Amino acid sequence: MALLTRGLRALTALSLLAAFSVSAAGWDNPAKPEQKTSSNDKKAPTAKGEIVSETGKSVMYVFQSKNGDYWFGSNDRGVYRYNGKTLVNFTTKDGLVSDRIRGIQEDTAGAVYFTTYEGISRFDGKSFTTLVASERADATEWKLQPGDLWFVGPPDAGVVFRYTGKSLHRLEFPKTKLGDEHLERMPRSKFPNAIYSPYDVYCILKDSKGNLWFGSTCVGVCRYDGKSFDWLTDKTLTEAPVRSILENKKGNYWFTYSGNRPLDGLKAVNDFGKLQARAEGTIVEGTSIIEDDNGTLWTAALSAGVFKYDGKQKVGYPIKEGNTTIEVFAIYKDNRGDLWLGTHNGGAYKFNGKTFEKFRP
Repeated sequence: MALLTRGLRALTALSLLAAFSVSAAGWDNPAKPEQKTSSNDKKAPTAKGEIVSETGKSVMYVFQSKNGDYWFGSNDRGVYRYNGKTLVNFTTKDGLVSDRIRGIQEDTAGAVYFTTYEGISRFDGKSFTTLVASERADATEWKLQPGDLWFVGPPDAGVVFRYTGKSLHRLEFPKTKLGDEHLERMPRSKFPNAIYSPYDVYCILKDSKGNLWFGSTCVGVCRYDGKSFDWLTDKTLTEAPVRSILENKKGNYWFTYSGNRPLDGLKAVNDFGKLQARAEGTIVEGTSIIEDDNGTLWTAALSAGVFKYDGKQKVGYPIKEGNTTIEVFAIYKDNRGDLWLGTHNGGAYKFNGKTFEKFRP
């Protein structure tokens, strides 16, 4: 009975994910045949975008590129680029593979990449092109190379992607006893609406030693050192999706979760597998975590707003717009150390040292 209850908790925690799910086939055919391009296609049209006065309400991700531009990834209107003067909105009309953004990162050459549930778009400063994944997963392509970029896969696929700058490799996530047991407890024949895999990955971190950390749906946290996979399977790491992983300045690892009930933050010391007890009153349920320049931890906690923790006490920052509660999805530290929020229903916010103010170009 306890095992079934645990499985049902995981299903409840993933109800939102099911609403956003799409077929993994979209990564193989991310656009209509006549629109499909590769990252090496030099004929991609220049993306002009549309100059707008403000972002939409659903700005879930904030990212600053090396050249100083800010990018805002939305859930329904593509991405916005702000260069300090002009706010430009780019959508599928400009070459994006999808208007629903799920992550933003940059390579060493300054190209910006946008993860979506329908594929990955690359922006080289002028045009968007779509990275085309290998048709099948190849276990021999599990490698750690310094310049590679890593991307989470779409829901219900149990894969991640590694991009070498030339090729996008589909990598099947390693199976575990815990994951297989989960599938046995919750077969699709009984739970047809459970559109997810226990091996789906929600977040990826490359630590200071070059190791990769993956936060999964419900099988814990995995660390890959280029040769082997090690797992942290503490109970709190398997009861809800691990949404964010942070390595702080002291070398400790922090994880945040989202589920159907609050969960405190949990940190692991340098010795892998030795988990410290949760500090009393630290972090509540969260979807994103960062460390500011002073060593203070900040987490995005959906309708609870934002919390900061300095090692001694926790301080909350509810985010409201009039009588409307703003659901905070992500927190981000820019190149200057300033803090930004991405939200489901209020646009982007920036911290002024005392409170979070709505971003207005």
